[in-house]
Amino acid sequence: MHKINVDDMFSGKSSRYALVIAVAKRAREITQEQEEEGIISDEKPVLTAIEEFKQHKFNILEDEDEE
Repeated sequence: MHKINVDDMFSGKSSRYALVIAVAKRAREITQEQEEEGIISDEKPVLTAIEEFKQHKFNILEDEDEE
């Protein structure tokens, strides 16, 4: 089992929810890309997405709170 330090990925974001949603969306994109290209991978798409966010390949955009 992989142990993931969320604080490393969080990097000052105000919402852990945004992190979870972003990883889930990226994992679905990875799954779709693999299906379209006929790629069979032993690694789970969620783990791939987490690694991409840890390596800062993607940024999480959050809406500004309107007060």
